Amino acid sequence: MKDILSVCLVQPDIHWESPEANRAELEEMLSETNDQTDLIILPETFSTGFTSKAKEFAEPMNFNTHKWMKQMAARHNAAICGSLLILEDENVFNRLLFVKPDGETSKYDKRHLFSMGNEGKQFTAGQEAMTVEWHGWRIRPLICYDLRFPVWSRNTPVHYDIGIYVTNWPEPRMEVYNTLLKARAIENQTYILATNRVGSDGTGINYVGETQAIDAKGTIIDKLQSNPGLLQVHLSKIALEEFREKFPVSKDADSFSLEN
Repeated sequence: MKDILSVCLVQPDIHWESPEANRAELEEMLSETNDQTDLIILPETFSTGFTSKAKEFAEPMNFNTHKWMKQMAARHNAAICGSLLILEDENVFNRLLFVKPDGETSKYDKRHLFSMGNEGKQFTAGQEAMTVEWHGWRIRPLICYDLRFPVWSRNTPVHYDIGIYVTNWPEPRMEVYNTLLKARAIENQTYILATNRVGSDGTGINYVGETQAIDAKGTIIDKLQSNPGLLQVHLSKIALEEFREKFPVSKDADSFSLEN
């Protein structure tokens, strides 16, 4: 178990509907990471942007972008995660892949589909949350619109240490984004790591980044602004466990289950 986990959050200006260009751009950005990085986090739909041509750009598992993630994980000796469009049994998923250096891959399909952006007409919703362990840390990755639904992020009893939100969150709703990220950290007593893109997409929607890391008290550890870049943060497992032990609010939480 590592007490200190080194995390690199990536904030790109995504090339619209251009997987090859995005893989090349991200590979160049990742060349600037240091040798101590344990986890690399990419945004939502990092290979295409939030396109409406889901079936046209969806890839099967273990195709070009998944293979590229395996290569990056091995090259940097770090786990890497981010979401992309995956085609499986005629269904298209907005799927987050968590890839370890040995190629082992875990997957999470976005549960909450953004109907106002017609995501529900293009994608099949996921039904199961995923918690993955890495270097002794329990990690719960989620995708963009999931952020608005606290029950899906619920951490009672405590079973994850880091909540990840990979997003394409637009500029007009950034106050909501920042408020909800802090809320998820506080109510779940967990680190929250959120990646977002910058620039404009092919539909004219603007994104201003604000990729960030937040501790279990809701304090921003560090944050990027509106330019492409990398955010390198170091998280302490001991500090998190000491805070939870000192202030164990989960013991007083309501008991209920989520029904599909």
